[in-house]
Amino acid sequence: MGQTNRYLAEGTVVGIRHYRYDDAVEFTSRARESKALHHPWLFPPTGTAAYTAYAKRLLEDPTKTGFLVCETDGGGISGFININNIVEGAFLNGALGYGAFAHAAGRGLMTEGLDLVVRYAFGRLGLHRLEINVQPDNAASIALARRCGFRLEGFSPDFLFIDGDWRDHERWAITADVVRR
Repeated sequence: MGQTNRYLAEGTVVGIRHYRYDDAVEFTSRARESKALHHPWLFPPTGTAAYTAYAKRLLEDPTKTGFLVCETDGGGISGFININNIVEGAFLNGALGYGAFAHAAGRGLMTEGLDLVVRYAFGRLGLHRLEINVQPDNAASIALARRCGFRLEGFSPDFLFIDGDWRDHERWAITADVVRR
């Protein structure tokens, strides 16, 4: 299978593809290696059973879809980007969540990956708007949103229950009309 068939979209150094059940070993290993990087922001699955349940939701629930960001030179899975709460009709919106794995952090891979997902969402998925809800102290996540053209739209107190407490979030968004195709 040629590289053009391996990915839903491909950039200079990464491609995006959907999750597969057989990604469990690599994904969970990368998640375990990245616990310090992710804490206290997110908690991706670190065991096979948890990964299978997580992937199943992303593969089977029509209101969600997930993408793995993979290095095209064979470097493996660098991170993940999920679109949750996809609403059709007049809204055409989805909520993004993402995380880089430690070995890939700071290398620009997620910037390219998020750009590919945004273009895929506005093209193939037909969405008009994407939101990122991020904790105000998560500087790396905010910087990624900003680099990819998202704009700050608001603040939501006690928005999500994470790590044992209700956490405030900033809402960042982008619409299809501001993305260059």
